[in-house]
Amino acid sequence: MKKNILCFAALVVASQLIVSCQKQLDVNPRERILESGYYKTPQQAFNGLVAVYDQLGNQGSGYITKLNIFASGSDDHYAGGDSPSDLGDLQAMNNYTVTSLSGAPSYLWGKGFTGVYRANVLLDKIENIQMDATTKARYIAEAKALRAIFYFDLVRIFKNIPLILKPIAPAEMFDVVQVPAADIYKQIEADLTSSLTALPTTIPVAENGRLGQGAVHAVLGKVYLWQEKWAAAAAEFALVNGTAPGASTYGYKLLPNFADLWNVKNKFNSESVLELAYNTTSNMGWGNVGSGEGNVMGILVGPRNYVPKVPAQAPDYVSGWSVMPITQELFDLIHFDPRNKPTVANLDSLEKAGIVTYKHANANTGYFVEKYAGRVSTKAASGQLELNFGQNMYEIRLADTYLMEAEALLKSGAAVGAGSRAYIMLNAVRARINLNPVAVTMDNIMKERRLELVAEGQRWFDLVRWGLAPSKLAFKGFVANKNETLPIPERELANSKILQSKEWGGTK
Repeated sequence: MKKNILCFAALVVASQLIVSCQKQLDVNPRERILESGYYKTPQQAFNGLVAVYDQLGNQGSGYITKLNIFASGSDDHYAGGDSPSDLGDLQAMNNYTVTSLSGAPSYLWGKGFTGVYRANVLLDKIENIQMDATTKARYIAEAKALRAIFYFDLVRIFKNIPLILKPIAPAEMFDVVQVPAADIYKQIEADLTSSLTALPTTIPVAENGRLGQGAVHAVLGKVYLWQEKWAAAAAEFALVNGTAPGASTYGYKLLPNFADLWNVKNKFNSESVLELAYNTTSNMGWGNVGSGEGNVMGILVGPRNYVPKVPAQAPDYVSGWSVMPITQELFDLIHFDPRNKPTVANLDSLEKAGIVTYKHANANTGYFVEKYAGRVSTKAASGQLELNFGQNMYEIRLADTYLMEAEALLKSGAAVGAGSRAYIMLNAVRARINLNPVAVTMDNIMKERRLELVAEGQRWFDLVRWGLAPSKLAFKGFVANKNETLPIPERELANSKILQSKEWGGTK
């Protein structure tokens, strides 16, 4: 969907005038009037679908994203920034001082329910649009699958949430109530499974970025994995991964070179299952951060006050804000692994060699995220250059599904010895970087996931679902039976029937 995904930036501007952009359950009545006169043509239906997709990669106006929020709360990174007070919402996650008034819960709640609302509007309106039946069925399937993805994040992050399956009238706003998490998961599974038949097996290059059957099976596998439905999860991942590595029905293959995953020009490659798309054509500037299609991670993770002293030997990093510095523990673990260089920007070594200088900012370790490092050579040609990097990011990639299948098989009691399916999946990831096979154990799977998926938004969620967050994150202030979720934002509790979770002092 490269052509269409690049059109999203332009189309979504118009779409956002029609589809609510409210960062909460509230809906602007004026936007409802606009909606009532819209959704009359196939093109308008497509514009509405664009708006749903656009929310997947949404980045907050305060430079907070799902990725850097949970990275800051993990044992792989610190929040970083210029000082302990810089980017306070990330510092609160880093120190586990987050409250219902913090920006992170508000952003994540708003991001998720804005996506749900946009999907619901499209699903409500599209039935009355005269258009090709096959195209309509595909749009409906995509909207349902996207709604499921938003709900999967919401239920994992907040647990106690409302289940909203249609646009909400203003009179209904204050009567919305939460439902058991089991009901949310049931709906997620229903949306995903019902969407499969109308989605294509493979995605044409011109449509890169849209959902196909493979991506939906991968998401469904993660949904089952989170609920500890091991056999069901393994079955879904097997459909994604294929009968053997490189033999996926959906065309997925591991890239031969791990480093190529992070080449900014290598978008929607054979390893990509679900990818968040960004581009450098946005006019986003300092006054409207988060409103465009550029990726702010390039500037966030860059070393602060970076100066190449020996330009011929120095990487062409853009001087950034020192967000998400890598912990010493993770660096010690990955230092001698073949994935080290494509993963870690080692400013410590470069500085000691006299090649560069940079500011030792908050929580500095000397190690930064190489995967998303902004480069002078890839800066945008328009808009605010520092905010418009075109680096895409993976929500799910094939190495991830290989490792999740191995884990699900192990937990299900399936055979895991040499030559078994689990053994093949785990060691295919290692073979790509020329490492010898290892036995299928949880310790080996957990280590492999950590090293393979650094800075890809998986570590915090992995620790929580493994029950290891209280011990692994104690040094940051993580409290068991509380910090596995985030508090419901205070604004959602005011004048409504939504109740705060018990873990956060509420009654729900």
